[in-house]
Amino acid sequence: MEGNPKSNGELFEANPSLFLEKLIKDFVVESPSNRLPAFDNDPIFDGPLVGFADGDNPIFGDYKAMIGDFYLTPREALRMHLKGKEKGDQKQLPNVSIISWILPIMYGTRLSLHTETIMTSLRWNHTRWQGEAFMKELAKYVINLLESRGYQAVAPSFANFFEIKELPNGLASIWSERHIAYAAGLGTFSLNDGFITPRGIAMRCGSVVCDVALPPSPRVYPNHLANCLFYRDSSCGLCMERCPAHAISEQGHDKKRCLEFLFKEQKAILQERGGEEGFMGPYLGCGLCQTKVSCEDRIPAIISHEDGSRG
Repeated sequence: MEGNPKSNGELFEANPSLFLEKLIKDFVVESPSNRLPAFDNDPIFDGPLVGFADGDNPIFGDYKAMIGDFYLTPREALRMHLKGKEKGDQKQLPNVSIISWILPIMYGTRLSLHTETIMTSLRWNHTRWQGEAFMKELAKYVINLLESRGYQAVAPSFANFFEIKELPNGLASIWSERHIAYAAGLGTFSLNDGFITPRGIAMRCGSVVCDVALPPSPRVYPNHLANCLFYRDSSCGLCMERCPAHAISEQGHDKKRCLEFLFKEQKAILQERGGEEGFMGPYLGCGLCQTKVSCEDRIPAIISHEDGSRG
């Protein structure tokens, strides 16, 4: 997938962001790992969106203040990676940038959940755990590409220093792919704690931090909740209706209740249906609140209260 090394090197130096975006898109389309063997080898993910962010943008300091001191800024994540490798002077990082991507879940997988009301579908379940493996492979591909050109890079979500903290009010990780995607201009947050992109909320997102100077993508949305109809004008609440755990309310998403339902009640239902081996992989995933909703595959249009139509 790399083509001619010399010409690729010239293209990279001429416009690294454009070069990286193309290679990521090509990898998603062409990789044999982006397939569901149990479903006629259909793709797991559709063509991606790619964005970039300045690792020293003040927004990352805001995240740390809101989430906690344990939350890593991109510069801290890259320094931690280099310290673990005992490589170079961690203080000498003139450039820190983020490459962020959105991987939309395929239509057939989303459709398989439309008739479900209590648990996930087989196809969605396979997408969850096989998609995770592909996410790691994509991150590794981007890292290897950058390192082969003499740069430093790390995917914090898959690094050995990644961890999830248990806090008095719930769980929080030291690196949030959704917050990174927002900083890279790829969408905004939603009532159900998801992330609504131009390709919708039914997606997975990932990122790599590197020391390449990459022009940041613009954030075109007026605020961090702009794409969610509930926060726009209270005209939608479908994700609340779709949640079998009743973990979504007008106050937001109850992570603890969501996880309890996922790993206890929903898991028990899957086992009762005889799906211990064929249904369940290393990861469980529900996905009901991301499907059969206004933002499933797009940023929803505003609903007109006068005639019920969408603007």
